[in-house]
Amino acid sequence: MKVCYEYAESHNYTVVGEYIDRAQSGKFDNRAEFQRMIADSDKHTFDGILVYQLDRFARNRYDSAIYKAKLKKNGVRVLSAKENITDDASGILIEGVLESMAEYYSVELAQKIHRGMSINAEKCLSYGNNPGLGFKVNKADRTFYVDEEEAAIVREIFERYASGETKAEIVKDLQRRKVKTSIGNKFTYNSLSRLLKNKRYIGIYLYKGVETPGGMPRILNDDLFYRVQSLMNKNKSAPARTRGENEYLLTTKLFCGHCKEMMVGYGGTGKSGKHYYMCKKARKKKCDKKIIGKQYIEDRVVSECLKMLTYDKIRYIAKRVAEKCIKSPDNISVREIKKAIKEVDAAIENLWEGIEQGQSVDMLTERLHKRQAEKEEL
Repeated sequence: MKVCYEYAESHNYTVVGEYIDRAQSGKFDNRAEFQRMIADSDKHTFDGILVYQLDRFARNRYDSAIYKAKLKKNGVRVLSAKENITDDASGILIEGVLESMAEYYSVELAQKIHRGMSINAEKCLSYGNNPGLGFKVNKADRTFYVDEEEAAIVREIFERYASGETKAEIVKDLQRRKVKTSIGNKFTYNSLSRLLKNKRYIGIYLYKGVETPGGMPRILNDDLFYRVQSLMNKNKSAPARTRGENEYLLTTKLFCGHCKEMMVGYGGTGKSGKHYYMCKKARKKKCDKKIIGKQYIEDRVVSECLKMLTYDKIRYIAKRVAEKCIKSPDNISVREIKKAIKEVDAAIENLWEGIEQGQSVDMLTERLHKRQAEKEEL
């Protein structure tokens, strides 16, 4: 920022605004402020974009060419405070070389980082991620070791869950005691669930979905860990079962045989705590229908329904439900994929426009093929 303002002052430019994407790489174009800057260029409120270096604008030649073309169309130049680039033919050449070098260093750095992470993973060393509660990393050689104080909390959590305590009860107690997660946050239902599934506690090192047994120091024995996994799988459907005990399944479906009025849930608050169905008119003393036990009538109805569910009818219902699902795939994942396809289509259209204008045809054609392959995959 300091260098940019000094450059603007020395060249008699007036700065009318700032677009700052903090801690975001110039490798990608999906930066909020960057995209706002491109959109604002349509308003013709500024004549130039001043960057510290060209790699702050973009780190791949495709993005650089596309967005510079958009800015140029709106009468906006891209200026570099650190790189003295002229407006003549040699300036265009130098700018192209600098952009190529920025992309080269970006790709090379990414390769080095991934290579370093892979080498660390082969040796079961830390590659900079959060080790999890109970583990610490030796800064000298990046090996993992057990923090006994935290490990005791991990063992306590597993033992309490295995003994029948719920996640909600454990979380409430951990919050009361101000016990923190490995990143210093208070425990939540989700963070506790992740902890209970972490295979590192039985000595398994994880990297990109690959498991290395014995790669981590062990905190738990296999018996306790897998007993907890079995309980969690069993408890996945528990909320529905518990809720069913207090819900009146026949609400809006059960009618009084005397006056044809709807039967509604009644009871559960007295000394007996029992649940019944009661005629709505009987509540107002306008019908002499007696209350009927919830469990009794629901069991009778379910029993009669089961007699109707023959193999052929089950197949028929399953087929109709499947057809309905196919016709209405309006779920989150499908919406996200549709949105991604729309974005790729827009990018492909931009590439065709670039090719038609003769902008770096070989490079744009290669990018076009990649985008088309991406669309096919989506």
